[in-house]
Amino acid sequence: MPFTMSNGVRLAYDEAGSGPAVVLTHGGLGDRRMWDHQFQALAERCRVVRYDMRGLGESDDAAGEFARCDDLLGLLDALGIEQAVLVGNSIGGAHSIEAALSAPERVRGLALICSGLTEYDWPAEMTSEIGHLITQAVPAERMARYWERTADRVDPADVAAVAEVNVRYMVAGPKRDLEDVAPEVRALALEMCGNNFLREWSVPLYQERFLQPPIIDRLRDIAVPTLIVNGIHDPSAIQEIADLLALRVPGAERIDLDAGHLPPIERPEETTRALLEFVTRLS
Repeated sequence: MPFTMSNGVRLAYDEAGSGPAVVLTHGGLGDRRMWDHQFQALAERCRVVRYDMRGLGESDDAAGEFARCDDLLGLLDALGIEQAVLVGNSIGGAHSIEAALSAPERVRGLALICSGLTEYDWPAEMTSEIGHLITQAVPAERMARYWERTADRVDPADVAAVAEVNVRYMVAGPKRDLEDVAPEVRALALEMCGNNFLREWSVPLYQERFLQPPIIDRLRDIAVPTLIVNGIHDPSAIQEIADLLALRVPGAERIDLDAGHLPPIERPEETTRALLEFVTRLS
């Protein structure tokens, strides 16, 4: 697979097709493999790029202080892409929004799939609920050592346990069981999520920078066509972000899919169809 330098770090990426550019940014639970279906379909009509964020997938480790939206814009520069439709899942959606606000001339449109928002004030109910589930899986003292990077070693059993909690809560959703998700979706989500936690806990602490003022205060400044994709089984706090985006982003359109936090792998055909229709209209 190819690599390119962006913002001082080496990023792994795939590229295919020709025409208007579309760049796919995964979320914190995944890596660029989550876009398999969309990548292949979009390549028939567009120049499509998917990449692993730094510290995840096959990209270089995260280190020091950096902004992920700068990584994304740097990727456009490195690949000679003047303007693109940015598609982001989860926190990848938040970084896509930051890129659109930082360099609006570089962005033709935004597709935000179960998007997060950087520096969002998550409801106490959600943080308490998932925190309780994680504590049931891994003792709090050991989890603290992982996050503080003071553990002597990372236990693969702990990685698997925390990945399962996150996939159950986010990918299946709080009101579904893991068995409600197709086996192949469950397997890929667990693998990606486990790899991400193992990688995260195995490197020194780093510092992410976010756009200022926070993007939640600037959503009305988004001046490009925007598609919001919501998963109806996603945690309610994530769905509330979809509500907020639909309300504040001028002219935003929204669709709801029968999925949890990762519609691109749980509902690949519907997600791809929505993206193709959106990108085609912009072209």
